[in-house]
Amino acid sequence: MLQGEDTPLQEPIPRRPLLSPLDQFPGSLSNKVYLSLKQAILSLVFRPGEVLQKSEICDELGVSRSPVAEAVARLGAEGLVDIVPQAGTFVARFSMQEIREGAFLREALELAAVETVAETITEEQLVLLRRNIRLQEVLLADGDVPGFYQTDAQMHELILSFTGFRRLASLADTSWVHVNRARRLNLPSPGRIQATLEEHRAIVAALEARDPQAAREATRHHLRQLITFLEPLINERPELFAAG
Repeated sequence: MLQGEDTPLQEPIPRRPLLSPLDQFPGSLSNKVYLSLKQAILSLVFRPGEVLQKSEICDELGVSRSPVAEAVARLGAEGLVDIVPQAGTFVARFSMQEIREGAFLREALELAAVETVAETITEEQLVLLRRNIRLQEVLLADGDVPGFYQTDAQMHELILSFTGFRRLASLADTSWVHVNRARRLNLPSPGRIQATLEEHRAIVAALEARDPQAAREATRHHLRQLITFLEPLINERPELFAAG
């Protein structure tokens, strides 16, 4: 028998979805598309320098070009994509200038917050932090990097919320957006997740001791590890970084 004779054609292998379904996100249709795209960029599903094909995004999310265009414009304003006329839309490469600036702003906010919280933290708030740390331990043991990353972010959000300032977490998140994406290169590195957990334990221990100075120092040490890790990557992975 000739190869292929009377043999059914193989079905094409479906492409793995890159974007989270829109029903996971709040707001208008364009806001849902924006949040889905932003999640994919921050989690490095879309890599720095990669072309964003609007037609493929429309097909995957089941939407028209209009909400996708609005979402891409918002991402461009945040510096997460580069829109080049007659060339296309590209996921922005990392900028060490923006990463350093974001890290500086986030550090200023978090150090002020953790120092305040160390003086005012309640036992109920400490219980929430201890539970968060235990969950981090379980996720580390299970090798669940995305889950660990999410729980890590929740710990920082808890501390910021304990200040009682409602806008603080939003301000910190805005300043951290470029650092947030770059740090995804960090956690999968050997030993980094364990080290991150130890740094988190030190922060919580300082808060349990209600020691503002120790809380500041533990937080400063933790936040500065990212820059220490990223600096060598400029030479090791230059394709991920913008020139200059």
